Amino acid sequence: MNLKINKIVKYLILSDLVFFSGWGLITPIFAIFIMDNIQGGTIIVAGIASSIYWILKSVLRVPIGMFLDNHKGDKDDYFFLVIGLLIAALVPFGYIFSKLPWHIYVLQTIYAIGMGMSLSGWAAIFTRHIDKGKEATEWGLDATAYGIGMGITAAIGGLAVTQFGFNSVFVAVGVMGLIGVALLLCIRNKIKGVFDYNHFNLKEIFKEK
Repeated sequence: MNLKINKIVKYLILSDLVFFSGWGLITPIFAIFIMDNIQGGTIIVAGIASSIYWILKSVLRVPIGMFLDNHKGDKDDYFFLVIGLLIAALVPFGYIFSKLPWHIYVLQTIYAIGMGMSLSGWAAIFTRHIDKGKEATEWGLDATAYGIGMGITAAIGGLAVTQFGFNSVFVAVGVMGLIGVALLLCIRNKIKGVFDYNHFNLKEIFKEK
């Protein structure tokens, strides 16, 4: 089977692989972090934190999707994808300074907003640029990539926390998230309209006198 895929889809998948693999380090042990490191942290706090993320992210997907659908082309989708993923990538650094339950709730809210933006833009670009005749394969490749990545890092996360502590793992998650964002910058020249200089003439501005 020919698995050759276009550059945009390839980097969207690679970004997912790195970003979600990073989050796999802490997802299974996040409740333990809350109980051990947050004042007043309980299973209930962990449950509320998880609910805030999932409910808010899910609610935001439809209005953000409608907004992006009303703005044709890849430009707005790409900006939402990159900015949203950047916001989400910075959240683990916030966990390092969290002391109270409301700190976690705020960070989960920010995480949900970032992922709501990012996933909406990602889905629009991926759907638009998926290779014809390989739709099921390329959707499957993405699901396989981040699924295996999260599965592997979930096993590593517990060991990493035991050896290095939560703060070091949060830094690792944040760094991997930022790498995921950087991978998206590799396709910026492929996204029509991102660099639109029609309103001025660069040659005239930079022309030597």
